[in-house]
Amino acid sequence: MTGYVPGQVLGRTVTLGSLRLGVVDAAGVAWRVAAGRLPGWDGPSVRSQYTDREADHGAWAGPTYAGARVITVAGTVVAPDLSALDAAVEQLLAAAAFEDTLLVVGETIPKQTTVRRSGEPLIEYETDRIARYSVLLTSADPWRYSTVLQSGPPVGLPVAGTGISVPLTVPVTIPAGAAAGSIVLTNAGSAPARPAFTVRGPTAGGFTILVTTGTTIRQLTYADSLLAGEQLVIDTDRHTVILGGAVSRRRYLSGQWPQVPAGQTATVTWSCPTYHSAAQLTASLRSAWL
Repeated sequence: MTGYVPGQVLGRTVTLGSLRLGVVDAAGVAWRVAAGRLPGWDGPSVRSQYTDREADHGAWAGPTYAGARVITVAGTVVAPDLSALDAAVEQLLAAAAFEDTLLVVGETIPKQTTVRRSGEPLIEYETDRIARYSVLLTSADPWRYSTVLQSGPPVGLPVAGTGISVPLTVPVTIPAGAAAGSIVLTNAGSAPARPAFTVRGPTAGGFTILVTTGTTIRQLTYADSLLAGEQLVIDTDRHTVILGGAVSRRRYLSGQWPQVPAGQTATVTWSCPTYHSAAQLTASLRSAWL
């Protein structure tokens, strides 16, 4: 087959799991993605409810929510021979898995979402070297996310100031407490993004996390202690609190689930009733798009 070179990029790329479409692979198979938009990639479904006004024009609008995102990935496979074409089709069918699979679209700012196969794959053989394909995928999460995960270095607990010693000597200098370590998270997208927090003990008496965006402060308080070396992960999107990667501690958490609005920056700080130098907080976030 002439005209294609392994590694050649054929336009916008779409990566489904380990299968990269929009390129010529090492076997010389050209994976073309259909020109134009990816149906469903430009927006999720919408859930809303309107109630007609009684004896009046119009309706009362209820809350509006984004639904699941249904995406169709379609295109053409051009292979050197029938054997390579059959192998390529099997690759595609395996990539469109029933389990959670990462889908990445190579836009100017690459974006990703997690999908599963949600319909019958359509394969149409045109010749013994060319086939058209179409796979239906669904993302339960309606947003598209940056492929870059923001995660700064861990921060420790704030250290209290040393106070004032007596007797006093004029002029008096009043020492301030040391500033708490803080983490800055920026959402460059067009949809609200929800951070995740990882806390490593010891934190005797629990801890409190504050997320400040502009004039809005949201607080999460964990009411149980962590021992030295124990790790707790708080996922504000899934609303889970997991100790040691296995045990739910959701019952000990109270407060408001924080999120970073589109195009804004949040500052994360934390505190604990008992200071310990080994305690650490890490926060992470992916920018989110509609």
